[in-house]
Amino acid sequence: MPHYLTVKQMAVKNPAFTESSLRYHIFNEHKNGINKAICRIGKKILINEELFFEWLEDQNRRSS
Repeated sequence: MPHYLTVKQMAVKNPAFTESSLRYHIFNEHKNGINKAICRIGKKILINEELFFEWLEDQNRRSS
């Protein structure tokens, strides 16, 4: 079962990512592909932690 976190919870659990940086990536989700790791319920945004880190690794591979 996926583990979902709010933006704030994600930033607290993973201090390498600030709320601002996460929100920046979410705002640009259709350009950077992070939308696969995001679930929206009304105005609430939840991040699938496992898919987020898969996306992060993919970004790292693309920049190399």
